[in-house]
Amino acid sequence: MWRRVVSLPPLLSSSNSRRLNQVQVAYGFNASQVFSTQAEEGVSGARRKPFVTFVLGGPGSGKGTQCTRIVNTFGFTHLNVGDLLRKEIYSDSENGSMILDTIKEGKIVSSEVTVKLIKNSIEANENSRILVDGFPRSEENRIAYERVVGVEPDIVLFFDCPKEEMVKRVLNRNEGRIDDNIDTVKERLTMFSELNLPVIKHYSKKGKLHKIDGTGTEDEIFERVLPIFAALR
Repeated sequence: MWRRVVSLPPLLSSSNSRRLNQVQVAYGFNASQVFSTQAEEGVSGARRKPFVTFVLGGPGSGKGTQCTRIVNTFGFTHLNVGDLLRKEIYSDSENGSMILDTIKEGKIVSSEVTVKLIKNSIEANENSRILVDGFPRSEENRIAYERVVGVEPDIVLFFDCPKEEMVKRVLNRNEGRIDDNIDTVKERLTMFSELNLPVIKHYSKKGKLHKIDGTGTEDEIFERVLPIFAALR
């Protein structure tokens, strides 16, 4: 285990703020986190027929907390796209260098690259129960996943929460993120809605979408999640 420190260009200038917000919306992390998080070792192994669940929800919807509870209760492996990108960066691979350069420029890593990281992680994991957190963020992501992986997810969770509640939650997190102010939070939520609505509509028509009321306490929300996975207990 080791830490790599990279000097960043001034990404947070006004001219780059919208691009950085797009990066944050796409991957669910502040770009500066890429350069301060320790790498984690992966788990390799073989297993068949994974049960894949996509988990969607805007910033402050509570999906991260509920993912943790799903993992603890039903034995899923939690894959977060931001974590996968950071891990690839720390690997010092050619792909990792490309991802690093892309994020430093405030750009979005291509759907194909992101999907391949997800696919490799699913295939290398011994667990057959997989949560893919914060993906797909757009129709382009969804189409790329189904093209590269060759299958659709088994189910899709969408944590639906009023915009005002999500803004309040994000502002109350007190995580020291410079992007956690009311204007940028609202912008991120607007972008999330614009990008995700087609994805949500698609999986709803497919009968795969489970829309979960994201209001209330953590326990109350989890009570709405439990029946979806009851057959897996």
